[in-house]
Amino acid sequence: MWVGNHSIIQSEENFLRKLHLSEEQGRQLIRSARNTIADKLAGSPIRTENEKNDPPDPALLARCGTFVTLKIAGTLRGCIGNLEPVSSIYEGIQRNALNAAFHDPRFPKLREEELGKVRIDISILTRPQPLTYEDGEDLVSRLRPGIDGVILGLGHHRATFLPQVWEQLPRAEDFLGHLCRKAGLSPTAWRDSHPEVELYQVQCFEEGN
Repeated sequence: MWVGNHSIIQSEENFLRKLHLSEEQGRQLIRSARNTIADKLAGSPIRTENEKNDPPDPALLARCGTFVTLKIAGTLRGCIGNLEPVSSIYEGIQRNALNAAFHDPRFPKLREEELGKVRIDISILTRPQPLTYEDGEDLVSRLRPGIDGVILGLGHHRATFLPQVWEQLPRAEDFLGHLCRKAGLSPTAWRDSHPEVELYQVQCFEEGN
């Protein structure tokens, strides 16, 4: 089973109108992510976007932020991405697939015997937009659980949660508290220190069983 979903808000409407990926395009991206990891494990050259037997759809050459998430039995096994559109979607998925599998500092490198158990999720991001808010209470009221990805920054501390994290942390206060911890801050910094906040949305494709 493949699941595709998207969210549209104000300044991002044109973005998603122009770039709403189909389930087939999502399948192509996940296939590319899996092949990239398999090639690395096998010591083979990484297949490029110009490979003749699976050339990417032109829409996948658009520049967007991307994340790749690996799970085994529903448990996180690696998650790496870029928030800004530094490369094409296709290139970003390949790079972040490798980083999630082999360079997430929270996990050991993925082993060949694990690959068959891994399920891959990919997220295509809208460009982050600054959020203006008055205080912690106002911040909580402006967030939309299940829709908004959040970037929180204070000084040199910065972290993000994808919208999918709302599934584990549905209360905004808990979501923000854990995000502050991820950034290396006090769990109440979102309320006490008025950090900078940016929001983004994603189109997510999930590899099924």
